[in-house]
Amino acid sequence: MNNKKERHIFSRLLIGLIMFFFYLPIVYTVIFSFNSSKSLSKFSGFSLQWYEKLFNNSDMMDSIFYTIIIAVLATVISTIAGTITAIGLSKSNRVLRGIVEQVNDLPIMNPDIVTAIGLLMFFSSLAIKKGFLTLLLAHIMFCIPFVILSVLPKLRSLDPNILDAALDLGCTPRQALTKVIVPQITSGIMAGALIAFTMSFDDFVISYFVTGNGVNNISIMIYTMAKRVNPTINAVSALIIFIITVFLIIANMAPIIKEKRIKKEKLSK
Repeated sequence: MNNKKERHIFSRLLIGLIMFFFYLPIVYTVIFSFNSSKSLSKFSGFSLQWYEKLFNNSDMMDSIFYTIIIAVLATVISTIAGTITAIGLSKSNRVLRGIVEQVNDLPIMNPDIVTAIGLLMFFSSLAIKKGFLTLLLAHIMFCIPFVILSVLPKLRSLDPNILDAALDLGCTPRQALTKVIVPQITSGIMAGALIAFTMSFDDFVISYFVTGNGVNNISIMIYTMAKRVNPTINAVSALIIFIITVFLIIANMAPIIKEKRIKKEKLSK
């Protein structure tokens, strides 16, 4: 009994230490984003001056704008393309499905630097001018495999005859897809979208190689600023943490709110 209790205490202590290790840098960054001095080790007093400088810096605000726009567009496009591809693969023969799944795993397993150089050479060979379009295309490319990887397990868990049953009951192929298949794999689609958004939002290596014409995301901007002591980086990092936290809260609360609304509608009937 005592050994069991000791193991329980030890496991909780270990989890607490791991959480402390993970979240201490985040808390540290947020606190020092309000520091009144340039020191990154001594908190001198509360101030919003670094946020003021951040919002008055046009280059920084442009990078935030491009980061959000690219992340949102890449997430929407890659989620739609990845979901359709995953549904198509689930109805394909085993050989074709196996080949496509192996190809889909390559961008995930491939080092970012190799993918970045490959995309750079590809765009250069086609004489495509580096900028917003190349950055968006690159982000869509590396986000789609993660969406497919998230949606496929949900499709495998479905009854293989569910599509035929929907068609037999009078659904058109489009209705069967949107009203039968998609609602049952929503959690997988949401997971893929969250991963795609996160991957796009904080990507640096690939973005650094494929962008140009003054189009920079936050990661590239922070890299250029990190060569000298600049507390504005803390303000940028805190803003990123806030945006991602809000996005995660919305993404996690939306299914809960939807489920409660459905339960209320059922009870009202």
